[in-house]
Amino acid sequence: MTELDELADQSLPAAEEVGKRFEVVPNRNPASEDQWQQALHELKFGTVFGDHMASMSWNPESGWSRRRIEAFAPIELSPAAAVLHYGQEIFEGMKAYRWQDDSIWTFRPGFNAARFNHSARRMAMPEVELVDFLASLVQTVRIDQRWVPASADASLYLRPFMFASEPFLGVRTAHEFTYMMISTPVGPYFKGGLQPVPIWVTEEFHRAAPGGTGTAKCGGNYAGSLLPQQLAAEKGYQQVCYLDAVTNSSLEELGGMNVFVVRADGMVQTPALSGTILEGGTRAAIITLLRDRGLAVEETRIELEQLITDINAGVVVEMFACGTAAVVTPIGEIAGENFQVNLEGGSLTASIHEELSGIQRGTVADRHGWMYRLV
Repeated sequence: MTELDELADQSLPAAEEVGKRFEVVPNRNPASEDQWQQALHELKFGTVFGDHMASMSWNPESGWSRRRIEAFAPIELSPAAAVLHYGQEIFEGMKAYRWQDDSIWTFRPGFNAARFNHSARRMAMPEVELVDFLASLVQTVRIDQRWVPASADASLYLRPFMFASEPFLGVRTAHEFTYMMISTPVGPYFKGGLQPVPIWVTEEFHRAAPGGTGTAKCGGNYAGSLLPQQLAAEKGYQQVCYLDAVTNSSLEELGGMNVFVVRADGMVQTPALSGTILEGGTRAAIITLLRDRGLAVEETRIELEQLITDINAGVVVEMFACGTAAVVTPIGEIAGENFQVNLEGGSLTASIHEELSGIQRGTVADRHGWMYRLV
């Protein structure tokens, strides 16, 4: 069990205990009924946002202060704000799910809070108390609960983030930071549901290197992935898989998802957390669910050359990617400059998607206590 997993398993205070930490200032001009209905009908990922957002501020003298839930609106920011020049910024991705009894829940918020603070430490930023992290989610979702869709495969995506807001041009950690949490109603990340996606393996670009920021969820990691993603899309591929930066030979992760390999003998493999891979809460949950079934799960080095050989020989029968946004996505093809192989797929990817999604939506028993009630 990793340090983040251990922190994620700690007991969390109930929503009623933490929610009042943020002052609520209702939005006087919320979305109209027509705008709201259109947004929940279309469910375009990350284009329409809830009526409110959480915010608080930090400086060395006061620590965290000005905790508020207020109208979603543009923020005032100096052109000299440190984040605009030196990229001192982190974020998380989570979802709120509406259950059949109309209650609203989120998945493993303790993990996200722990990873948020891990990212903060790596980026020389102040940590956020667990109770404040939870309170920002609770109060925002409670006042914006109409934005949590009830339709299948839909949810309210939650985006906590922090950035250096001090107006200062100089290469040092900032002395002022802003934390915010916004939300957007979403449908499936990949249109068409649980359909196999083609993956391009880049040997030209790398996501992270030893000693870098690969284990932090910061904007710079994603900015660096945009060109490889664009080039892959031009070739007809939906996602990019990165290799390790030292040998350029073993799988690490996709731009925003962890990857799994399913072997014909029932063994499941995933790249070991080497210090350059972003540790995923979905990844950890899937490993636990697979082991609950009695399957062997190996966190190991996965060499690309051997993987291609094993796919062609039928030794590897499935591959899938996982993350908060997509949950579980089957991989139907992997290709690179000098190779292309297809995977017919199998039942494990679909069944683990069904089980994990069922836990998140309250239709499958939550044996591990991963779900946290917001409303």
